[in-house]
Amino acid sequence: MKQLRIIYHSQGSHVDAMAKAVYNGACQEETVSTRLLLAGDAMLQDLLDADALIFGTPENFGYMSGMLKDFFDRTFYPAEPYKINLPYALFVGAGNDGTGAINAVERIVLGYPLRKVAEPVLSVGGITDSALEQCEELGLSMAAGTSMGIF
Repeated sequence: MKQLRIIYHSQGSHVDAMAKAVYNGACQEETVSTRLLLAGDAMLQDLLDADALIFGTPENFGYMSGMLKDFFDRTFYPAEPYKINLPYALFVGAGNDGTGAINAVERIVLGYPLRKVAEPVLSVGGITDSALEQCEELGLSMAAGTSMGIF
């Protein structure tokens, strides 16, 4: 069975709701095993076991969350020999424009290397039904694409 990992950080309800919507969408694809992990709990083995990844973060001071950055710090060099080359997607809950968080994640994951297979879902301001729908669609499309092997 293919493995999808959703690795995120949230200190409030905005990104947490987005993560749950992504997870709910991904779980609609029954041929993929999906795990929702807080960035502080995720480890190198989660990357090595995965067939695809979705990252989620709030925008903090125009950057990704410190806990998602910590996950990257803890796994980057240990993952280097594996050249994991996995497909990934991203969702961001922002109070500003979110571009700093998006750019930071995209720059870091190139080094693993990971391949972006979807445009980031960006929710600026409070959470909306539209943002939650986009998150659910992101989860479902990542799981379906992983299941079909198109990434």
